Amino acid sequence: MSEGNKNVRREPDRIMVELAEYALQYEVRSDLAYDTARYCLMDTLGCGLEALGYPECAKLLGPVVPGTTVPNGAKVPGTRFQLDPVQAAFSLGSMIRWLDYNDTWLAAEACHPSDNLAGILSTADYLSRLRVSQRRAPLVMRDVLTAMIKAHEIQGVLALENSFNGVGLDHVVLVKVASTAVVTALLGGSREEVINAVSNAWIDGHPLRVYRQAPNAGSRKGWAAADASSRAVMLGLMALKGEMGYPSALSAKTWGFYDTLFRGEPFRVSRTYGSYIMENVLFKIAYPAGFHAQSAVECAIQLHPLVRDRLTDIERIELDTHLACVRVLAKTGPLYNFADRDHCLQYMVAIGLLRGALESSDYEDAAAADPRIDRLRELMMVREDKSYTSDFYDPDKRSNANAITVVFKDGSKTPKVSVEFPLGHPRRRKDGIPLLLRKFKVNLARRYPAKQQAAIFDLCMDRKRLESTPVHEFVDMLTA
Repeated sequence: MSEGNKNVRREPDRIMVELAEYALQYEVRSDLAYDTARYCLMDTLGCGLEALGYPECAKLLGPVVPGTTVPNGAKVPGTRFQLDPVQAAFSLGSMIRWLDYNDTWLAAEACHPSDNLAGILSTADYLSRLRVSQRRAPLVMRDVLTAMIKAHEIQGVLALENSFNGVGLDHVVLVKVASTAVVTALLGGSREEVINAVSNAWIDGHPLRVYRQAPNAGSRKGWAAADASSRAVMLGLMALKGEMGYPSALSAKTWGFYDTLFRGEPFRVSRTYGSYIMENVLFKIAYPAGFHAQSAVECAIQLHPLVRDRLTDIERIELDTHLACVRVLAKTGPLYNFADRDHCLQYMVAIGLLRGALESSDYEDAAAADPRIDRLRELMMVREDKSYTSDFYDPDKRSNANAITVVFKDGSKTPKVSVEFPLGHPRRRKDGIPLLLRKFKVNLARRYPAKQQAAIFDLCMDRKRLESTPVHEFVDMLTA
């Protein structure tokens, strides 16, 4: 006689316990992490402000029911919306990711840890306004920076050795998990409540990577992380209302995450959680392009003066890159939309060679109508350089090398221009931070009058004053 399934619950999966204890108990003591988080805050908000100029992004923002305003709700920077924190996270998350211009982490899974800011800032703003209405002390911006560091760490450490795209899942699963852990902690969740929330994040439906890859690349990749962020806030709020968790959400035989979605393999996590990811995060400083292609765009722009007057003389363009770039961004054939173009290595290189620059507007239909772009794409030969691939995955190096050589019909060629570490790499912080600050100033000028721009920038440049600023007061400064 069959006994059926044994209905005995174990202790929660170790991974979930570690995430909860890190989110609740770890004390960040790294000045480098806090300084980098401050730059990350500026850059991420700036990316969102720039995205507001694109109607396809702007149409996604605001309340589900038009005209709704939530008392003590979270405000959406750059707009006049005041929403519940779930919908505010979706709006801010869409802004942050729309132009593919915020920070990056490259490992077994490439991802964008600053996507977590949407849920963190919206939750912290809502909590601060609620506390003030109750005559309690609000959260301050140091709380936001701390949560950012922890969310970066969770997302980045889980990405180090575990490839979610390798099983067809999009990396925003990590946004959902990381944001759920830190947001539930921000809300005042207990150890059990954080574990419960994180377990629900793992067993949620997870997006397929189909919308980020040929032949289906499309606009959902601009709001997928927003969806994950808003879901994280919702799961955190539910946990604090007593919603139960699922102790073996990852490890349950047949039905858990590992067996159902990860080919039966448990996660590999060999690094303890600290502040490593924030300290070493990659910024997209100069070009709105997938990070795998950042150094390729640098190469193309360096070659622009040598080829701009000889475009019709080009016989071929040799692109040497690493395997991850080939897999994620190398693409031939028609490009159907903005999202398709900003995930095409050959398109980005063509723009750099043609124009000596690359801006978000270069992915719009009007810019893409230039027939010279596709002619140059057709001349490109993309090759893996195995040494570039090896250095890309080397944990002590984490380079992101690309090289370009342009060969002309008469047999002459340009020098082979190579860039090993793009501008946003930690090894180029000295070169990159001034450009990051300039990028932030440009983006502030898109939405605010001069006096407001200066007040925001000056506050962000004063770490001590920024960290002590109540969150709702900081967000009020960003209201358009």
